[in-house]
Amino acid sequence: MITGGAGFIGRFVADELLRRGHRVKVLDSLIEQVHGDRERPEGLDPEVELIRADVRNGDAVTAALKGVDSVIHLAAEVGVGQSMYAVERYTSVNDVGTAVLFEKLIDRPVRRVVTASSMSIYGEGLYRDADGNAVQDAVRQARTGDGQSWDPVDGVGRPLTPVATPEWKRPDLASIYALGKYVQERTTMIMTGAYGMEGACLRLFNVYGPGQALSNPYTGVLAIFASRLLNGQKPMIFEDGEQRRDFVYVGDVARAFADALELPQANGEIFNIGSGDDRSVTEVARELARAMGKSGIEPEIVGKSRIGDIRHCFCDTSKANEKLGFTAAKDFREGLEELAGWVAEQTADDRVDEARAELEARGLVA
Repeated sequence: MITGGAGFIGRFVADELLRRGHRVKVLDSLIEQVHGDRERPEGLDPEVELIRADVRNGDAVTAALKGVDSVIHLAAEVGVGQSMYAVERYTSVNDVGTAVLFEKLIDRPVRRVVTASSMSIYGEGLYRDADGNAVQDAVRQARTGDGQSWDPVDGVGRPLTPVATPEWKRPDLASIYALGKYVQERTTMIMTGAYGMEGACLRLFNVYGPGQALSNPYTGVLAIFASRLLNGQKPMIFEDGEQRRDFVYVGDVARAFADALELPQANGEIFNIGSGDDRSVTEVARELARAMGKSGIEPEIVGKSRIGDIRHCFCDTSKANEKLGFTAAKDFREGLEELAGWVAEQTADDRVDEARAELEARGLVA
């Protein structure tokens, strides 16, 4: 069973599991913000059994677990910015929903649970200082003038250098969304260990590809950019656009979930899942515009920050490579071409200005 399996990542995971010979069912509430008014999402294989129910509904979860031997737990509200004002909603779905799932698994234990976590739990990624020392708790000072750097510095004002972030970096939970994903991680490890099940968690970096929710202004940044470009609008980029991220293709992520479900060595482990390549957000916006035939539309650099956002975080992939044999295979430009081809056949409501206005009204943009 895949909770939240009718969503963008879940549909690809379902396809990968079907290819490997598994039978798949999906439990998903099909919320309007992600799915619109569809009864069955486009792209969900007809072989997949769909149960439309909320993961917080204990009776529905109990019924859905019948005949299930493994669970991939994807069900979650997603979005750093929105989590900072829809606090009850995010906490209820992400924390309580996970609690309900594992409470029902006490009576219907499965072989293994693989839970989707997030790079957001790191807060700022790992840095090194001018002396070469690792800095796990980099903090950005509030900017007091336009000439001040967006980047973190050390205690005496020297610049820090961002480096790939490994799993051993201490969490630094800078948003309600990050807090919820960390709760999901710890709940998975505590409950699987206590009740004789196996568990693993995947900390996903920026996942992209065809099938993203283009009308959801709190989804992945590439989907937000694609929606803007499709409507002839400039991609909106906070800060100065030089913040660096790791983008990983959704098909590679689906393969990682299937491997984490099947391979014995995944049990008890937490893995970063990313490409291992970092890019600036401005570079990514321009590359997507090129792929969509919109090279003339330059991104809008807002010059403001959002509460809960971080500066740099990109993926150290060595553990997943060593233990799972996982390496992201999709070339970034090739992946963007696939995304652009899919986007060209879609329509999307551009709600980015509306989302920005909501954040500003609550004092979450500075």
